[in-house]
Amino acid sequence: MTTTPTAPPVPAPPVLDADIEDHDAGGNRFDRIRKTIGLFAGPAAFVLMLLLPLPLEANQQALAAVMVFVIIMWVTEALPIPITSLLAMALCVVLQIPTLEPDSTQDATAFVFGAFSSSTLFLVIGGFIIARAMSVHGLDRRFAISVLALPGVAKSTTRVACAFGGVAAIVSAFVSNSAAAAMLLPIGLGIVRALGPEVAHAAGIKDFKHTRFATLVMLMIAYGASVGGLLTPIGSTANIVGRGFLEEQVGVSLNFVTWGQLTWPLVVVMFAAMCLTLWLFNRPEINKIEGATEYIRTERHAMGTMSRGEINTLICFLVAVVLWVGPSLVELIAAPETGFLAAFAAIDEGTAALIGASLLFFLPLNWAQRKFTLSWADAGRIDWGTVVLVGAGLVLGRLMANTGLAEVIGTGVAGGLGLTSGVAVTVLAVVLAIVISETTSNTAAVGVVVPVVIPIAVAVGMDPTVPTLAAVFGASCGFMLPVSTPPNAIVYGSGMVPITRMFRTGLVFDLLAIVIISVGVLAVTSMVTVGG
Repeated sequence: MTTTPTAPPVPAPPVLDADIEDHDAGGNRFDRIRKTIGLFAGPAAFVLMLLLPLPLEANQQALAAVMVFVIIMWVTEALPIPITSLLAMALCVVLQIPTLEPDSTQDATAFVFGAFSSSTLFLVIGGFIIARAMSVHGLDRRFAISVLALPGVAKSTTRVACAFGGVAAIVSAFVSNSAAAAMLLPIGLGIVRALGPEVAHAAGIKDFKHTRFATLVMLMIAYGASVGGLLTPIGSTANIVGRGFLEEQVGVSLNFVTWGQLTWPLVVVMFAAMCLTLWLFNRPEINKIEGATEYIRTERHAMGTMSRGEINTLICFLVAVVLWVGPSLVELIAAPETGFLAAFAAIDEGTAALIGASLLFFLPLNWAQRKFTLSWADAGRIDWGTVVLVGAGLVLGRLMANTGLAEVIGTGVAGGLGLTSGVAVTVLAVVLAIVISETTSNTAAVGVVVPVVIPIAVAVGMDPTVPTLAAVFGASCGFMLPVSTPPNAIVYGSGMVPITRMFRTGLVFDLLAIVIISVGVLAVTSMVTVGG
């Protein structure tokens, strides 16, 4: 049977089935209970930690109380995560937690909020603005359609699904994982709506939304976005937070080139494992399909030629990429001391992101009307909550080192668990990050795990960069539940992913991820110089 697709350019998500609605109701009940517990447990734990007779200095005990409060509030999401982050910083000032030298010109307020001068924050802001421009002008969607239009991709259900996973991975390396999934979801729904009836008919299934093919496409989008986000420092907010911890607590700065050297082998292996796992648990009912090529061709034709906004956005993005990668290459080729090359080599990632983002407000769409590529109204819609979260993570990280609490925790945990090897610490970091990220955000998982594993690593005498990277990568691997990651939630809302399939597939992929990340991080960090 041949199907001529007539799906609209941006298909609406299908109405959820009754069983999906039941799962949603159960999820809402779970969220209410979790938040209620957090609202009472967080403040209670904070007060208890302040009053307990612990063998800690006064400011160490105060910081421990703040950390326990923040962890509970982040995990339960009793308050919005950015609000918890702001409150944590305020508490650090009120409790006068920083240890300051007698002749210091800083006070507690200046020390705490001084973390917001970190270049990492401006990397986040600049990267988000560029990603926003891509979304506004449709450059990200054009890229996705172009990849799906490659010869041979649309001729089998497996290739179509894997192509969605590949596109999601590549796009999410440069925009947020949730943005990549949200952008690909309408395209995926269009493909499933166009081809699903043929698949369902061949398999004797009444509703195409219940086919394994539909589930496979949706999960490829979600998992591909999470895996691809590991590729660059800006691919995931977890990467940004973890990179900030490395700079503040370990003194290690990973540029784009070094980060890519570390992550591309992991991403390749993870992507292959992802495709195999998803295919084994959600094997399409049929392999050969008709109509996909025509559907993609129709979508590509509807986009027309690149608009001025797309061209301008691409120029700004490429400028940022050159400034992200170029300084590292210059340092590898030569050792510039003065002149233009020295100035170029000194550009850090935050500055590069701001330059690329600022160009969006210079390149015109319509000069006569003084209309430029991006307006501040659009730019202002970036995720400022993540910016606050990153800043709070930097603040708490600085205070953990400043007060000596990090060393106390590291020595205590290493001794209590009997950890004596770097391998054990690395595996612990991955497992903790994955488990925590299953029920809370990946950024919160990094904020909880990394401050703990860094001092543990120091206590056993290993480079803390290794378990930190393992925790950061593991935090992006929440694959079992709709609440684990935004991409999971986005595709679950399509009504094409039964919770049982997501749980079963995600559990196996989580277990594979523990092995791949643990072995991979230990291997790549032994071959790539990442710290002092």
